[in-house]
Amino acid sequence: MKRNRNSTQLAGFLLLLALAAGCSKKEETPAPAGPAKPQPAAPVVQPAPPVQKQLSSAVKAGTQLDFSKRTDPFKPYAATVAAPVVTGEQPIGRPTGDLLPIQSFEVSKFKVAGIIAGLQENRALLIDPNGKGYVVQVGMQIGSNGGRITRITASSVEVVERFKESSGRIKSKTIVLTLAKKR
Repeated sequence: MKRNRNSTQLAGFLLLLALAAGCSKKEETPAPAGPAKPQPAAPVVQPAPPVQKQLSSAVKAGTQLDFSKRTDPFKPYAATVAAPVVTGEQPIGRPTGDLLPIQSFEVSKFKVAGIIAGLQENRALLIDPNGKGYVVQVGMQIGSNGGRITRITASSVEVVERFKESSGRIKSKTIVLTLAKKR
């Protein structure tokens, strides 16, 4: 035990000695200042010209941007084809935008598969030449000539197509699609 105590006392003494040696501060006195000597002027160093012209993304004042050689990102890639001009009869109610599948066939090509009567409005199931079925009601557009369904009875569907003649008169044509009879 005595030995451990002596070693801890020795360690403490060495620690105090190290602290005392590190804390002593000696002040340095400045050398007496003599007459001030003027410093010679440093030569002005010219920066070396850059090896490559520095590019900047900032637009300098007074410059105009030229977009004439750029392509329009909103233009479609495929050129639009103008519709052929027909001098005879032209449909009036033809939609100008995208056509629905029910508007891509002639009205006479549709078949009536069934009619639901007795509700608030009568409805009919029409089948196109591809075999796809559509439930239609009065007022819907049908056919490639812009026809409208005007009436649905218990046995038929009436579609009216309006045409503008070459003389300027409006003429309407009624197409009646009948329900096939049971055998």
